[in-house]
Amino acid sequence: MTEAEQTTGTPEGADEAAGAPEGVAKGGRRIAVLLTVAVCAYLLDLGSKLLVVAKLEHHDPIEIFGTWLQLDVIRNRGAAFGIGEAMTIVFTIIASAVIVVIARIARKLYSLPWAIALGLLLGGAFGNLTDRLFRAPGGLEGGVVDFIAPQGFAVFNLADSAIVCGGFLIVILSFRGLDPDGTVHKD
Repeated sequence: MTEAEQTTGTPEGADEAAGAPEGVAKGGRRIAVLLTVAVCAYLLDLGSKLLVVAKLEHHDPIEIFGTWLQLDVIRNRGAAFGIGEAMTIVFTIIASAVIVVIARIARKLYSLPWAIALGLLLGGAFGNLTDRLFRAPGGLEGGVVDFIAPQGFAVFNLADSAIVCGGFLIVILSFRGLDPDGTVHKD
């Protein structure tokens, strides 16, 4: 590793594109992965919500595995388990802040697992933010469409699943000492 790499924290072995500075091509590919995962998570969430609102809303729940797992459409203005329904604007601001933080981290992204994790978070945040902005009553207070209803648990959607999976992956990466810039630290 060169002295410049040690000083700037650029990962050792970063790819060089033809004429591009070291690490630019590799970082660009990681951002492409982040965006691809985010777009896929967002589109799956949006498509599923459009489908369940059109076909299942105002109907009896559909049993997938008896009462253990059902599809039951609700509009959630709060967080998990309906907590904080009077704080919808706060959740909208938090989702917006998550998107800004991910955009800032993405500039120094050289780790494929981090790109996937952040892509899941970004797609999920955009999915729920879309509901908060465009679903009734609108503005920053729209109700998020939740429809996956396991027995004895919160009703959730695919955006929530993406956020939880992305967060879980970040916890694992952090415990393993892998940073978004691709460096590994040992504590």
